[in-house]
Parts: sequence; structure tokens; C-alpha cells
Amino acid sequence: MVPKYYVVLFKNKTRKKIIKKFSNFKNAEKFYIDLTKRNNEVIFDKRIENGRECEYEIAFLQNKSNEFFDVYKTDELGRNVKVELESSEYDLLKISNYKLEETIFDLQKNKKIPIDILIKNYLKGDGLKMISTLNNKLIVQVDEKFSLFSLKSPEEAQRCIDSLSQHFYGINRKDCLFVKDVSTAQKKYLIKQLSEWGVDKKILYRQFTTHPQE
Repeated sequence: MVPKYYVVLFKNKTRKKIIKKFSNFKNAEKFYIDLTKRNNEVIFDKRIENGRECEYEIAFLQNKSNEFFDVYKTDELGRNVKVELESSEYDLLKISNYKLEETIFDLQKNKKIPIDILIKNYLKGDGLKMISTLNNKLIVQVDEKFSLFSLKSPEEAQRCIDSLSQHFYGINRKDCLFVKDVSTAQKKYLIKQLSEWGVDKKILYRQFTTHPQE
């Protein structure tokens, strides 16, 4: 059957990809609603891509019809702003902000992972875990063992630790200590500890990632 309805991902107001096509309105609407509900579970979302700020939205569209649809969205100042599509092929039925899941670079495995895998693999079990930042690194310490994760910038590392802290607070989990403000003396101590543990100092001093872009 010829599709009539679409759930579409937008990046910075430009269509990035069609997530799914439908010929039935109810199925399309249900998929859109379920997707937006599940999206609330994303802990750490993507806000920087290729060095630039980005904003994602998810939209529910239909093929152009003779009916006229006005869709409004609340902006950051609380104002209702009319949303208009650049394309004349579709009518906009619904639109909402979308948290596209960000990944971090696992230096132990040499690959990118989402935050839920970090929690599952590195923050499991009993005992206190300490999470801190060093430049663009997120550092997890369990007893005498360190695990390092690289982010795009020091600001992204700070945003990541803030997101983790808020998530753990929300689920009433109290086995992790989040060290958000690291002094110069503490940074030197961390670098000394980590270099003695075998981590290359060049990695520790690095401020920004040079991993291949997605």
C-alpha cells in the first residue's frame, strides 16, 4: 500500500530521515506517541555534532491534503510559535523535541557505547563507585580500578556527569559519588594516579576527541 503518513526525524529544522512510513493513521499515531514516551528514558542526549550545536525534533506528517493544519510548539520562553515545514509535500500533524541518544567513547573497549551500557557494565554491583571528570574524560573508579571514557569536550564531560547524577537521584540510587568540581590540585593527583596505573598522559591532557565522526 502507498504510504500516507510518516514519522520523521528533524535536525536543526531540516529533515534528517524518515523513521517509518504508514498507510494507516491510527498505527502511525500510536507509533509516534510510543516513540515520544520512550524518548523520555534517554539519559544523555546528543547536543553537539561535528563541533556544532544541534537540536532534534520528531514529527508526524501526512501527504499534502486539501485540509489546512496549524501546529504550534512552545519555545524556550514559553511562547506558542507556529511551526511550518520547508517542504510543500506534507502536512504537519504533530511535532515534539526529541532526545537522540548520545554515545561516549569507551577507552577500555576502544568503541562507542551509550550511557545505559556504561551503567550496566561499569556501575554494577555493590560498593561505592566514584565518578569524576578530567578535561574531556569521564572517570569511573571502583576500589583501585579505573575506567575511562572520552567525550567531545570538557563541557560535554560535565554535562554527562550531571545527567548521570540526575538519573541516579531520580531512581534513588545511592552507591555512586559524583565529583563535579575538581580543583587543580585534584586534577594533578588524578593524572598522577592514572599515569601510574598505565594511562598515557597525552590522553589525560587531551581536551577534545579526534575519533572518527559519525
